[in-house]
Amino acid sequence: MSVEPSTVSASELNRLRAEALPRGVVTATPSLVSYAKNAIIVDTEGKEFIDFAGGIGVMNVGHSHPKVIAAARAQIERFAHTSISVFGWESYIKLADRLNQKAPGPTPKRSFFVNSGAEAVENAIKIARCATGRPGIVAFTNAFHGRTNLTMGLTSKIVPYKKDFGPFPADIYRIPYAYCYRCPLHLSYPACDVECAELLRQGFENQFQADRIACVIVEPVQGEGGFIVPPPEYHARLKRICEEHGILFIADEIQTGFGRTGRFFAMEHYQVEADIMTTAKSIAAGYPLGGITGKAEVMDIPGPGSIGGTFGGNPLACEVALAVFDIMEEERLPERAQEIGRRVRERFLAMQKRFPQIGDVRGLGAMMAMELVEDPDTKQPATALTKAYRARLYENGLVNIIAGTYDNVVRTLMPLTIEWETLDRGLDIMEETLAQVTQGVG
Repeated sequence: MSVEPSTVSASELNRLRAEALPRGVVTATPSLVSYAKNAIIVDTEGKEFIDFAGGIGVMNVGHSHPKVIAAARAQIERFAHTSISVFGWESYIKLADRLNQKAPGPTPKRSFFVNSGAEAVENAIKIARCATGRPGIVAFTNAFHGRTNLTMGLTSKIVPYKKDFGPFPADIYRIPYAYCYRCPLHLSYPACDVECAELLRQGFENQFQADRIACVIVEPVQGEGGFIVPPPEYHARLKRICEEHGILFIADEIQTGFGRTGRFFAMEHYQVEADIMTTAKSIAAGYPLGGITGKAEVMDIPGPGSIGGTFGGNPLACEVALAVFDIMEEERLPERAQEIGRRVRERFLAMQKRFPQIGDVRGLGAMMAMELVEDPDTKQPATALTKAYRARLYENGLVNIIAGTYDNVVRTLMPLTIEWETLDRGLDIMEETLAQVTQGVG
């Protein structure tokens, strides 16, 4: 890949950045991107990086896919905006139909669109409250649902997401998630019989009133929380408890959706049909779009004009999203995610034998991670090591982002279209770099 370096130096641009942007906007790497193609990013100085971050789970179909470019170009030449509240457009309706058809479960669905994942979550909660006439929301430890005021309230981690930004909305309650590596009940699967799911029922006894809870919102696999994969029975148990008490079940598929876990949507693994599902990130290959999909009987309760927004379902983003659906199906990307996950897991497990700092290897499909610890017996989080590892990976030509409440989880979000040679080269860099930062352990 060849690209002309920028005529403006990175140091000059970074000086301008320091003057123009608030310090709260942080970038994980000092580079500035010039060009990206599939799983390769080129910075303004011409250096290439293998992309294992994928725009934080956004680029499942890779950077600059020809069909995405063609769809965007064609729409730009037609019109930019009218607002769905004024004129409708074909791609919005067709995209809603495709989401409805793909959403897990047999119940008829309805969908509409907003600009981001946080907006999708806000609207899902809004609809759940309207549909049930109840105010309460149950979320989980280690959860991430966004950075608006309501979604910060749902998000678990304090620093950097919530610190000094309160107060947050009332009627939000939190229970532990099924984090098997750090089980909140100090049990072991499968002997535990997924007892952690019963923490929801126990919450009715001493934390929140069941008939005042509108919804439970849960990520099928926790993303920012550290790629935490619950046992196969977990979500079905939660859903059953919700049904017993008239509580709606919201699946936040913003990071897990669009093939990442080896199915189009992660809840397919758990054979659970959510009452409402949120999508964003890879739905439109980097163009701002979020979706809310739910059972028709729930979605039709809010009255005319009560949901929507000025820019929601932007025509360009909808056209690109339709192209994403085509790419997913034609290139069989969910199936490819399974193979990526198999290869990454195999490599991480081999690395775990060499490096005792890898306390846990986990994931679903291509949503793979390893949790780094100071000691495999105490499981003390190796936060400093993980941050040093990320920095050295960048120096060695691989872009990666960390996750977890303790910032000690190394996650992989490479495009599902990544070439096998590029994937192997990236995994080689990960192993070589871990040897460097652990001073050649093994």
